[in-house]
Amino acid sequence: MFSERTSVGLDVHARSTTAWALDCEAGEIFSERLVADTDEVVAWVARLPQPAAVAYEAGANGFVLARALQTAGIRCVVAAPSKMERPAGDRIKTDRRDARRLAKLLRLDELPAVRVPDQTQEAARDLVRSRDDVRRDLTRSRHRVSKLLLRQGRVYCGGTGWTRQHHRWLTAQRFPDPDTQFAFDQALEQVLALEALRDRFDQHIADAAARPQWCPVVCRLSCLRGIDTLSAFGLAAEIGDWHRFTGATIGAYLGLVPSEHSSGASRSQGPITKTGNTHARRLLIEAAWHHYQPYRYPSAALRRRMERAPAPVRLRADRGNRRLHQRWESLLARKKSTNVAAVAIARELAGWCWSLAVMED
Repeated sequence: MFSERTSVGLDVHARSTTAWALDCEAGEIFSERLVADTDEVVAWVARLPQPAAVAYEAGANGFVLARALQTAGIRCVVAAPSKMERPAGDRIKTDRRDARRLAKLLRLDELPAVRVPDQTQEAARDLVRSRDDVRRDLTRSRHRVSKLLLRQGRVYCGGTGWTRQHHRWLTAQRFPDPDTQFAFDQALEQVLALEALRDRFDQHIADAAARPQWCPVVCRLSCLRGIDTLSAFGLAAEIGDWHRFTGATIGAYLGLVPSEHSSGASRSQGPITKTGNTHARRLLIEAAWHHYQPYRYPSAALRRRMERAPAPVRLRADRGNRRLHQRWESLLARKKSTNVAAVAIARELAGWCWSLAVMED
């Protein structure tokens, strides 16, 4: 509940910050255009009648300003832009009007807030998202190599691609035209460089997952099929505090629940909302496909991961692995498409991950 004297709205950009504040006791309005410097913004807010509360929209500027305001003893609310309503007749948008709107919504306690991660969690997010960027770059680079070879009439037929045998075949390719040879060598060199970079990221993530802050939840999540150390660390970093959810709400947070448009007696459901954390949703959907195959007993790799977790966690994870495969069979028996089934399994898998993360040893 809003209890401060001054309500402050900030429209934050890369090179400027527009501030608008209302002193609720005196009725005085303060407005200023500031440079995008955290210390200057905090100092300007500190000069206002205290106590004050600040709101700004989440965006590319991150949470440095929010943490600086909280360190200065000023309450800060970071609003979710996608959940903020705007009147249909409001056709004028300026930085000052946006800041004023934020200040008024903060005064009314009508701002949907996002959770501000600490610096350790934000660093872990940067790590896993950077690794995901490398994965996408590597996929594009591999496609360029394959398409260049295809244009030259060369197709690899020796089995699965991008294995050691495939790499030996690639390095043995020679072209009579020097320009084609140069283009191929550079494309292949980029693939090898990105593979080495990906491996370095994987090693660093494995080291980070072994730290005391992340090790318990990573060991628990990796007891489920399809979730290795890399995926478990990614989920732990993206979700952060698991206790703020329940088994029913975590699917909605990750955008894995159906969209809905209902009015009166009519009720219409559509595709999943795809709101929330995109990276965590992708990890869960990829893991859901691993439960397609029958589950009779844990594989050797899964057994090694389970050995690191407490016995109650291992028993519950085993139940989850069996249940998720049964759900695959049930959905396919109902003639559901595999893509729809995978999303449904991912939604239930999110609930199992939550139950493992919050359960007591």
